[in-house]
Amino acid sequence: MKPCDKNIVKTLKLADAMIDLANRGDIDREDVGCGILYGTMRDAAYKLKLLAENEKEKHIKKGWWNRDRE
Repeated sequence: MKPCDKNIVKTLKLADAMIDLANRGDIDREDVGCGILYGTMRDAAYKLKLLAENEKEKHIKKGWWNRDRE
């Protein structure tokens, strides 16, 4: 897998981890400020995930993506 593709995979994993943390943080929060923090984190994670998924699709269409290594 090309380094640029590895970075996309890492970005997707990071976005998923951010979503998980935001969800856990939101459940455990005790004030409004934390709600803002975790809501912002969740929003950013979904935006990053969408960008990374779109970039992955572009790489697949160009024939760069090695599906055997996903």
